[in-house]
Amino acid sequence: MGTLTSILYLYAIIINIIGFVIMGRDKRKAERHEYRISERVLWQVAILGGSVGAYLGMKVYRHKTKHKPFSLGLPLLVMLHCLFFIWLNAKL
Repeated sequence: MGTLTSILYLYAIIINIIGFVIMGRDKRKAERHEYRISERVLWQVAILGGSVGAYLGMKVYRHKTKHKPFSLGLPLLVMLHCLFFIWLNAKL
């Protein structure tokens, strides 16, 4: 496995952990009526590769599940990222 491939795998792992964690933190903040993490930040992390982590966080923490953009958009983004990752692995 090449260095670039290793870096991409590491990036994917880290960004998805971040996606999962921020969904949990935002849920906890919502329950405590505290200042929330903006939806823009949640989407930015998901778009930058953390869609799987954000989607898992949405399901595990039952957060944003009633918001159509999240309940429909995150699964679509997960599929797109998976296809991109498969294509990228074939190229590298």
